[in-house]
Amino acid sequence: MNQTVLITGASSGIGFELAKLFASNQYNLVLIARRQDRLLEFAAEYSAKYPIKITVISKDLALPTAPDEIYQELKQKAITIDILVNNAGTQIYGEFQNIDLQAALSLLQVNIIAVTHLTRLLINDMITRGTGKIVNLGSTGSFAPGPLNAIYCASKAYVLSFSESLSKDLEGTGVTVTAICPGATATEFAAKAEILNTRIFATMVMKPDKVARIGYRALQSGRRIVVTGLYNKLLVFSIRFTPRWLILSISKFLMRKKA
Repeated sequence: MNQTVLITGASSGIGFELAKLFASNQYNLVLIARRQDRLLEFAAEYSAKYPIKITVISKDLALPTAPDEIYQELKQKAITIDILVNNAGTQIYGEFQNIDLQAALSLLQVNIIAVTHLTRLLINDMITRGTGKIVNLGSTGSFAPGPLNAIYCASKAYVLSFSESLSKDLEGTGVTVTAICPGATATEFAAKAEILNTRIFATMVMKPDKVARIGYRALQSGRRIVVTGLYNKLLVFSIRFTPRWLILSISKFLMRKKA
């Protein structure tokens, strides 16, 4: 029997590429995103290509009720989740004092609350079965503060800390936790956040399919953290030896838009 993977934010970017990888390896899929049309197109194409079942659930994770609604739909359809991929995320660019408050609160709801909520709803079934995988999308921003990117980096710091702590709590249960931490990635996500013209995107930008492949291998092997790409690995490693004041200055320089 095929295992089933739930992927949030599956309509584009890294989530979309992960869905393709899981489909090609004959996992059943539960795809979550707001854009139902894209999910239905994917479901039609990949269920015809592979002997898998694809369930589409259109939900906005910025709404506090969404995780409970997703869980209830899974129960009603008797769908058991073997792998949870908390990929959905949002980002806001600019100085904190100038950003829209509601957009900031929505970011926290998607990047932190929904991740925590969905994980808590699904984790006990995995523990009972003695097997399961949880994948959380962090960022190189998980490792350092980010001026002009303040609440996004703070939210991803939560994701990384939560993932590491949870993996230790789950030792001996058969359930593993992997945090995938990409750097600059060429996705609709970056375009929507208006950060493609920043200096960090003038450095090493990875394609989402490469990030997805690295993350897929890491989750299958049960790795706790994977930073994608050599440039990003070196960047994260250097943070350990860099004074905090200098990290703040470098981070703000990299996040400024090019002239």
